[in-house]
Amino acid sequence: MKDMLVQVEPLIPALRRYARALVRDRSAADDLVQDCLERAVSRWHQRRDGSVRAWLFTILHNLAVSQFRQAKARGRHMPIDDAGEQELVSAAAQEQRLIYQDVLSKLAKLPDEQRAVLLLVAVEDLSCADAAAVLNVPIGTVMSRLSRARERLQQEMDGVTPRNVVALRSLK
Repeated sequence: MKDMLVQVEPLIPALRRYARALVRDRSAADDLVQDCLERAVSRWHQRRDGSVRAWLFTILHNLAVSQFRQAKARGRHMPIDDAGEQELVSAAAQEQRLIYQDVLSKLAKLPDEQRAVLLLVAVEDLSCADAAAVLNVPIGTVMSRLSRARERLQQEMDGVTPRNVVALRSLK
C-alpha cells in the first residue's frame, strides 16, 4: 500500500490538470480524479508492469469518456432555478403513443400475407421486386397484396367494415 502511495501521489496534480482540461469544470474534474484514484486503488493488483502514470491517465480518460456518453444520453444538466419556461415545457406524447398503438392493433388484424408485404414495402422500404424475392412470390402478387393491405388498413383506421366481409347473424 505504501508503495502505491509513493507512486500515485506525485501524479495527482497532473491528473487534475488533465481532468480540468477534459471537463472544463473544477469540481467535476476533482470528482473525476477521485473516481480515477478509487478505481486505481481497487484494481491495483490488476496493474501490469509498465508506467503507473500511463495506467492512471488511461483510467482517467476512460472514465471521462464514459461520463461524456452518459451526459449525452441524459441531456444537458441545468439547475432548476436557472431553467426558463422553454427548458421545462415539452409537448405531450400520449396522443402520438395512442395513435401508434391503434395502428399496430389495426395492422395485427390484417391477414399474414398482406401484413408481411405492407411491412416490407412501407416500413422496411423494400421495392416490390425485393419484397417478391423475400417472400418468394411473383411481383404481381406483391403489388396485389400491398394494394389490398393498404385499402383494408385504411378502412380499419376509418372504422369502415371492408366490402368483402359479411356480418354473420346468430339464428336462435
